Amino acid sequence: MASTAHLEAQTATGVPNGKLGMWLFLASEVMFFTGLIAAYVVLRLSNPSWPGPEGHLSVPLGTLNTLILIGSSVTIVLALAASQRNALAATRGWLLLTIVLGASFLGIKGVEYSAKFAHEIFPSTNVFWSCYFVLTGFHGLHILGGLSFNLFVLSRTFHQTTWASQRQRLELAGLYWHFVDIVWIFLFPLLYLL
Repeated sequence: MASTAHLEAQTATGVPNGKLGMWLFLASEVMFFTGLIAAYVVLRLSNPSWPGPEGHLSVPLGTLNTLILIGSSVTIVLALAASQRNALAATRGWLLLTIVLGASFLGIKGVEYSAKFAHEIFPSTNVFWSCYFVLTGFHGLHILGGLSFNLFVLSRTFHQTTWASQRQRLELAGLYWHFVDIVWIFLFPLLYLL
């Protein structure tokens, strides 16, 4: 028989409150990024000298960041699978690797930003660079939010009694993490390849 706490966490649809809330939040985030990407496409199509004489983005660094985020999606799935097997040490390890990969993504993005700033390329340089810094900046903030959420979930794994009642948060963290990975899958070709 299900516990009372578990029954209270269900909505009328049978979907747990936390999961429904996360899906609704992600729907709003999809709309946010869709608006930004649509604005980018309109500006791109209306600007014949794109991105301008200031230079281009590093495709190898963008590719590396893409591979890092794809890898981090795999590691968070492995963390969830380990949690479902009650393998707490493996859960911690995979979740920690997800966090390290996410932090690596931000580190590489910081290197890219530093290179642009060193060449005096700023958001005010032209429309392309405004779009680049806005899109990647907001994405980076979402990665930072995901890292914070993952660190919170990781901290819960060190308290066995707390983890037993909060393990579903790992699935919510995974949903959010996959979302930021998918956003990057759209941003990478738009900004780096086209």
